[in-house]
Amino acid sequence: MQNFPRLCSSLDDLRLATLTGDDSADGEGSGLSERVLDIQISSAPPTSCAVETSQLCPLIKSGWLDKNPPQGSYIYQRRFVRLDADYLRYFENEKEVYSKRVISVRSITRVSYVGEQKFEVVTSNRTFVFRAESDGERNDWVRVIQQTVEERKERQELRGTRVSDYFLRESISELGEKYGYLELRASRNKVYVSIRGDKVWLYKNEEDHRLGIGITSVEMNVATVKETDRRGFDLTTPYRTFSFVAESDSEKDDWVEALRESTAEALSNYEVAEQIWALEPNTVCVDCGIPKPEWASINLCVVMCKKCAGEHRALGPGISKVRSLKMDKKVWTKQLIQLFQYIGNRKANCFWAANVPPSEAIYESSNSMDRKHFISAKYREGKYRRYHLLFGNQEELDKALCAAVVTSDLEETMSLVFCGADTGCFSGDPSYPTPIDLAQQAGQVLQVEFLLQNRNSETPRLELSNIDKQYYVAPQSITHNGFLYKTASVGKPITERKSKEEFSKRWCVLDNGVLSYYESDRNSTPNGTIDMREVVCLALSSPAAHGFEHTFEVFTDSERLFMFGTDSAESIKEWVKSIAKSFLPPAVDLMDHDFERIGRLLYKDGLSLEQAKLGWFALEKSTLYVWFKDSDKEEVINLRKLQELSEQSDHEVLVLVEKRRTLYIQSERKLDFLGWAAAIQKAADSTGNTLSEQQLTDEDIPVLVERCVAYITQYGLTSEGIYRKSGQKSKTTSLLEMFLKNARSVRLREGEHQVDDVSNTLKRFFRESIGESIFTDNAYQDWLHTSMIPEEWLKIQQYQQLFSNLPRVNRATLKALINHLYCVQKVSDKNQMTTHNLAIVFGPTLFQTDGQDNKAGRVVEDLVNNFIHLFNVDEQQLKRQLDEIVSIIRLRDTCVMQSGQNAGDFICTVYLEEKKADCELSLKVPATMTAQELTNDVLYLRKLITKEKDNWCCFEVIDREEMERPLHHTEKVLPILHSLGADSYMVVKKNTAIETMLMYLGSKVADQKHGMVRFREERKLGLGTGSFSDRYFMLTDGILRLFKEVRSNKPDKEWPVKSLKVYLGVKKKLKPPTCWGFTVIYENKEKHERQQWYLCCDTQMEQREWMATFLYVQHDGIIWPSNSVCSRSSRQPSESRLGNVSLIPLRGSANEMRNSVAAFASDPLSGAQESATRAAEPKEVGCLLRREHE
Repeated sequence: MQNFPRLCSSLDDLRLATLTGDDSADGEGSGLSERVLDIQISSAPPTSCAVETSQLCPLIKSGWLDKNPPQGSYIYQRRFVRLDADYLRYFENEKEVYSKRVISVRSITRVSYVGEQKFEVVTSNRTFVFRAESDGERNDWVRVIQQTVEERKERQELRGTRVSDYFLRESISELGEKYGYLELRASRNKVYVSIRGDKVWLYKNEEDHRLGIGITSVEMNVATVKETDRRGFDLTTPYRTFSFVAESDSEKDDWVEALRESTAEALSNYEVAEQIWALEPNTVCVDCGIPKPEWASINLCVVMCKKCAGEHRALGPGISKVRSLKMDKKVWTKQLIQLFQYIGNRKANCFWAANVPPSEAIYESSNSMDRKHFISAKYREGKYRRYHLLFGNQEELDKALCAAVVTSDLEETMSLVFCGADTGCFSGDPSYPTPIDLAQQAGQVLQVEFLLQNRNSETPRLELSNIDKQYYVAPQSITHNGFLYKTASVGKPITERKSKEEFSKRWCVLDNGVLSYYESDRNSTPNGTIDMREVVCLALSSPAAHGFEHTFEVFTDSERLFMFGTDSAESIKEWVKSIAKSFLPPAVDLMDHDFERIGRLLYKDGLSLEQAKLGWFALEKSTLYVWFKDSDKEEVINLRKLQELSEQSDHEVLVLVEKRRTLYIQSERKLDFLGWAAAIQKAADSTGNTLSEQQLTDEDIPVLVERCVAYITQYGLTSEGIYRKSGQKSKTTSLLEMFLKNARSVRLREGEHQVDDVSNTLKRFFRESIGESIFTDNAYQDWLHTSMIPEEWLKIQQYQQLFSNLPRVNRATLKALINHLYCVQKVSDKNQMTTHNLAIVFGPTLFQTDGQDNKAGRVVEDLVNNFIHLFNVDEQQLKRQLDEIVSIIRLRDTCVMQSGQNAGDFICTVYLEEKKADCELSLKVPATMTAQELTNDVLYLRKLITKEKDNWCCFEVIDREEMERPLHHTEKVLPILHSLGADSYMVVKKNTAIETMLMYLGSKVADQKHGMVRFREERKLGLGTGSFSDRYFMLTDGILRLFKEVRSNKPDKEWPVKSLKVYLGVKKKLKPPTCWGFTVIYENKEKHERQQWYLCCDTQMEQREWMATFLYVQHDGIIWPSNSVCSRSSRQPSESRLGNVSLIPLRGSANEMRNSVAAFASDPLSGAQESATRAAEPKEVGCLLRREHE
């Protein structure tokens, strides 16, 4: 499904240790007693870049852990641990290629805590003890491993079949193509070796293999096998040479042959095979049905397995020309691949196997004799073929062939050729004398390819007396006819509106599984047909999307799109229903839904990711109905309740993540997949202004509400004045827009989002973003009137009745919100937000009123005060929730105390303008501080009065002041300060070049730049004697490309710009040709790759243009803040007003709070109308508030 990254590094030694050793018998209580075994290696030096060595599942977690040796010693060994969905591996260090131990996830029976910072991984007879750096890290490892083990078990239980696992086998027959003990030449000890496909696995012994505990694996695509002596041979990789000794000469020969076959398998080219397998019928043998056939007959256009390929080859090239999909790469031209994608096994079998008796069919288990008889009868004799109506009439066959080759009807051509038509017959036209000439003149490329491959093919021979003609009979299907309006078929999505003039009126007839369209109802010859077996998708367009009120699209297997339209809603409904019934399999029952799109797609789910399966899908509004393969009922996916929805564009895969399952929908054909992807993503988004139309959790709560409540519970319950204080309007607006666009993608993080911004976002959602209040317009007044009922018991009863009448999503959301407010008021001693204070804020918000009437506040106050009785809350569950909140508050208080003791921040030295003693400042730098915030702090502390065009910013200066880099205003400065060397420092000064760069970007295409630059690359073993040379550079699409000269078509090198660090200046000892240069550093952390090179421009302006373009691409077009400097020259005492907005006192009596209700009328986040005054807040006040907060 994806090309996952491979591990890379070098390995110095691979040890198999026992109780007195290191890692090979990693089980406490193991009774083994052997000495340390070393695999002696002819070591090759590690390469500079990461080399892929093993294809793994996506990495789930990795990091350093201490591992207890098997004898339980107190001396722990440092190991780098990696966990994926199948294996837990640990290595000597993070750069090593080959692991010291591999533990199959399926073999893990338990993961548990065993003391401070320690945990154990238990298998059936071994226990592995690890120690983390902290309890939190330990807990995270335990949680992730347990979750991985449980998910693995669930997949296996649901699937019911075993997944291939090279380390865990239950029977000797599953060990591999070759397996057994081999002796390591240097240590004279034996290891258990198993060859599986393109990998070789090493185990300590056979028992370890059975238990699923291995040492390491070797990818054979980087390995070679060499015989060394009578019984010995070497397995050599770029990082390690494994020297083995077999028990006998014959045993050695068997091992060498098996290893070389494994290498051949690893080096096979699957590019052609994957293209041909993209058509589902081509994924199984055309004759016996074995999966993943790797051979093909290029003239018959069929794909077959290795066993059947041998019988095809025996027929001779006149009947079947056999080629390999993986090795005969030169044969596979673009046209031939397209021919296989169009005809393939299904269409070929519709002709060759139209009349196969069940008693004569062959299967995967059939023996060679049965295969030989069947394949000979099928292709040499044509015994089971579907005879053409003109069979036996040579003249008519030839005429029909000449007529067919100028069309795209390859099935007709195939039927004619293999029923006796002569591919070299005279066409009657001297200008184009043969069918091949006619096809070339008509531009029918695939027809030409098919005829060329069959120029010398023999016609199947069967005595006429034995012919039992059985013509193809279409299956019974729906019959329907009537007038429709049709556009010309296209091979790409229809993105523009089609006017009525682009539609042509056609008489359409659906009969015997074929939709035929005629010029009129009086014509007998159709203009064209659509075989229902070729239909892969049927989609309804939005009303009035085109010239006709109602239109639908039909997608076929040959990547063609047909659009039909009519103004009659009833007519379109009947047509769509009839067509869908015609191409849906009888066992698939999806017709009960009012779908807008229906069809087949390839899919993989969490239970089986090895091979894509064919499923049938129907989309209705935000619900996706799926009929999986081998299922007897449909499954329902609520797209608005997905935890994640993403598209992997490189592989054309749509990933749908539910609570307990991940579904991968793959592209079988690009044309209809694009429509499916767009439709599913649209259906999964928030599409309206009601609560039920938002993206929801499994509990029917909008994701926005759930995430805001969770964040405030975690970080804001003790914030004084929570929900009363206003956040920054621009930030709340931005956050709200992000939530409404795609709430699933928003992750609230401490440090990035302020509590008050999140609380205001939640209030604005209820007040502004939904069209009606949470209490609904119909019951709005009933809720308000209920608050006036004097009898408490009657009031509660009435509230319960109103609550039960709310829509499902409204009920769930209201209960969750009141539950949250109940928890907030429980800690009012810290946040000063009592029930009454919360009611003042949320009454007008939830009822969307102006705040002048206190009835709304009374309703909210009643709901919070009577939360337990009104919502039938389990008091024990509520108590646990409140206990969790107390624990959260205590934990945060502890963290605050510790941060206060340790200063929480780092004391760092920064210079102002230049590196001098009197320009030095020492100040606290928190982890979240950005370059702009640091600049503001420095200017504030020095009480500098800045002018409008004083563009101050931070610079990172390195290498004895020879190079410097202006920091982007959003960059975190603490990691940079930590990484500075002895001759490096950070300085705040004016950026004199920024005005010029901004003017340049405003007048040019900002994300593109090219030109000749003088270039020099740093040598890997020092600077060497290299010199600057002219090179042509081009920056487009976020990639910087280097060409040797302007006329070069292929770049010598290319780098992603966002992975580059660009410094102004070049080291003087490099003798740069000009003073307008810069140093570029490229780092690839995944591959442990680092490159450094130097560029010199001819002018200062050219240098600034390049620098501006780099910054523009790296920071998505924002290279300078709109308000770069925030003056902090004055501090003002807190007032009762912020700008023009009145503040409600946090403390006071109930009367004082009620008297402040009017103040909320001007607060858009807690009262009635939008206020623009917050946006006009003075800069000094905003900065002052931030410093007070800090």
